[in-house]
Amino acid sequence: MKKMSHILLLPFGTSGSIFPFIWLSRILLERGHRVTMIASSVYQQTAEAVGIGFFPPEPDVLPLMLADAGLWRPDSYKQVAFTYAGRATAPCAAAVDRVVREIGKPDLMLAPMISFGARIAREKHRIPLITVHFYPAAMMSADDVPLVLPGFRFLRMLPLPVRKFILSLPSPYDRFAIPAVVEACAIHGVQPPTRLWKPWHHSPDGVLALFPSWYASVEKDHPDHTLQWDFPLEDMAQQRGMEPDLEHFLTAGGRPIIFTAGTGQYHAAGFFEIAARVVSTLGCRGVFLTAKPEQVPQNLPASIIVSAYAPFSLLLPRAAVMVHHGGIGTVAQCFAAGIPQLVVHMSLDQPDNAARVERLGAGLSIGIGRLTAERLLPLLKCCLEDETIKEKAMQRARQLQQRQPLADLLDWLEKTMGGALPE
Repeated sequence: MKKMSHILLLPFGTSGSIFPFIWLSRILLERGHRVTMIASSVYQQTAEAVGIGFFPPEPDVLPLMLADAGLWRPDSYKQVAFTYAGRATAPCAAAVDRVVREIGKPDLMLAPMISFGARIAREKHRIPLITVHFYPAAMMSADDVPLVLPGFRFLRMLPLPVRKFILSLPSPYDRFAIPAVVEACAIHGVQPPTRLWKPWHHSPDGVLALFPSWYASVEKDHPDHTLQWDFPLEDMAQQRGMEPDLEHFLTAGGRPIIFTAGTGQYHAAGFFEIAARVVSTLGCRGVFLTAKPEQVPQNLPASIIVSAYAPFSLLLPRAAVMVHHGGIGTVAQCFAAGIPQLVVHMSLDQPDNAARVERLGAGLSIGIGRLTAERLLPLLKCCLEDETIKEKAMQRARQLQQRQPLADLLDWLEKTMGGALPE
């Protein structure tokens, strides 16, 4: 083992974005390294429970982003996401400065593409940076065009050279983030980028793709210094078990259908109203997962329980089907449990994840704009009854049991730690 190094993690987003970094933290801590995280204060207790040092950015823009209803609309989510990612840049870069002052210069940083403050810190402090991608949509390959925008279905039909040319053009969404990024660069004495896509999309020091090749392969047009790995499958089960009321509900009857619109979804009242109607029609049992219980209809029958949180590794093996938003962490946990999934995709990477679930035969999907009880019901019946979908789901569970050696991943990360960066 190498000498102990200090690794700085800079996730930006909800639990689906935080948990992969928690997983990385666990294996780095077990290797003997020191780990510090800069993230929304919402996750401070979660990180510290694992033994991670924590520095929240000030101000914290994540709660403001999640409260913006436009984040969940197909026509505006990109604008909202990039606007708030831009606003988070200066607080993130300032938090790195604080870490350097109070602890010392880290040996390595790990951050998603949208954490622009991490890239500023790389240029300012000359700290190696690994870009971490959790889902294929973040890779944006011409060989496997992700369905992050409706028009990309047509882009897939064009010849490869045309796809490559179109994806090489400046992103129209850069303009929502780059003014704040340029302002933060000026504060920290860093040369600002002329555009974010592609110059700041992948760190020149390395790229880590945390999804297996059977889900999406790392294509030829991705950076040479890319390592593809397995799904992290972190759900904090070591720190948080099943709530007693939920455990009692699960043992008292047959396998329920699980419904969730995501941990960061503050606008899911319609989703849960439709879910309640469908559960009643089917005469089955249901579990509604939401941290915002006010989104759930009142006077639910005893066949439905509402819970704020449950570790998916403990809950999903006891479920019949999961109806969810299509976040990559939830998709991966459904694969691991070997259960069919019905993806009600809304925005961000969710439409692309939904398409991949269907392509693999492990479930079905529908867009949130088309969601009604009448449309959801036959899809859910199919997931419950179709033996082919069930078998495809079990195939993915068997594949996920074949994990790569963690030592190989750690060796790769350690090769980048503390290395000299080109001027």
